[in-house]
Amino acid sequence: MGRKYKIFKKPETHDPYLIAAWPGIGNIGLLAVNYLKNGLGAEEFGEIEPWHFFFPKTISTEKGILQGMDFPASKFYYKKAERDLIIFLGEAQPGEEDVIYEIANSVLDVAEEFGCKRVYTAGAAVAPIHHTVKPRVWAVPNKKSLLEEVKGYRNTIVMSDLGEREGRGNITGLNGVLLGVARKRNLEGICLLGEIPMYIAHFPGPYTIMYPKASQSVLEALGYGLRIRIDTGDIKALADSVERKVEALYGSLPSEIREELDKLKHVGYVQPTEPGPITEEEKEKILKEVEEFFKKGEKYD
Repeated sequence: MGRKYKIFKKPETHDPYLIAAWPGIGNIGLLAVNYLKNGLGAEEFGEIEPWHFFFPKTISTEKGILQGMDFPASKFYYKKAERDLIIFLGEAQPGEEDVIYEIANSVLDVAEEFGCKRVYTAGAAVAPIHHTVKPRVWAVPNKKSLLEEVKGYRNTIVMSDLGEREGRGNITGLNGVLLGVARKRNLEGICLLGEIPMYIAHFPGPYTIMYPKASQSVLEALGYGLRIRIDTGDIKALADSVERKVEALYGSLPSEIREELDKLKHVGYVQPTEPGPITEEEKEKILKEVEEFFKKGEKYD
């Protein structure tokens, strides 16, 4: 069927790592990896040919004549740094299951063409935490040999070590598929998931679009794993700005809902086998109350 990507120029790389991200809850992974790309000044060198995987976002016409089609972008970038990096950013995830596997294989085809042996993906972990708490990063490696390494990453816990997970977990979309396909191709893979408070993840749009506080945590863990310096000053400033808006929205919730949510300030994973101050039943109740509040049409600017 032939390859489904284009390479504009061939970068000279030595043992690079691939870092990939797509849109998701709070756009945590996409924001983190895009910030890394911009901060390092990575250069574009290729793209996935979109018509194999996506419908056009728009079809433009002029004087009644079709002029062109605009597709979601899926681009590759590279940077020679302390560790050579290939960065992939996708504007959208395909919906069909077989297409997801195809695009994952195409991304890895490019990675392997340039000698990549390790893959990182980044996304969101919906967690029972409070928005005033520093988000942790849940790590999911695709090989047992990586477990001890990721346990040493900053502010990071292996997903299967979370007490309530009972050694299990799942990753949705391309973040998980890419790691699975990488494993089949004998490539190392690590997924880093930044925590987003469960009630923020369930705020209906346009109340939440991104959660940079978690993106900052992902960047810190990623920088530690890659052994590269990442200046997170700008994303911290963005996180502070978003948090002020979240705090204002939080203050608009009824006091009884805030009292329940405030219990999440004390939830932690230092002792994951110990019961927390909030039960699964209480979580469901809180989420239902938050959802009902927004369904009533409460206004917030």
